[in-house]
Amino acid sequence: MRNHFHITALTLATASLSACAMQDDGVARDDLAFEPTYGNVRTDLLDGDLVNFHVEMSGARNGADVHAYAECAAAQYALIRGYGFARHVRTTIETKGDTWSGDAVYTISAALPRGLKTIDAEVTVSNCAENRIPTV
Repeated sequence: MRNHFHITALTLATASLSACAMQDDGVARDDLAFEPTYGNVRTDLLDGDLVNFHVEMSGARNGADVHAYAECAAAQYALIRGYGFARHVRTTIETKGDTWSGDAVYTISAALPRGLKTIDAEVTVSNCAENRIPTV
């Protein structure tokens, strides 16, 4: 009888822990409440095809939302300048309270640039519109 109680207690403890793990794993980033407010975008031409984008927003879930906002700005900027592509160089993100700011650098070009972090400006701007992320 004693072994039966031990096995039952162990089974209940394991089931309780499994239930907790399933709840944590079941919450995706897209399931979180997301009501962002997109703020200013400032662009600075650094050198030739190198452009710095400063973006601000509130209500971001994490840095990926700020990065997406900067990428949308870069894609639209490339199209405005008559280019079809951009390549991400770097992004730094800071938070102050609920305000997130991103400082991103991209190169813009007419032809597909070398590198792994390239974006097709037309496709990206279309995706931004679908996701209700404003562009420049």
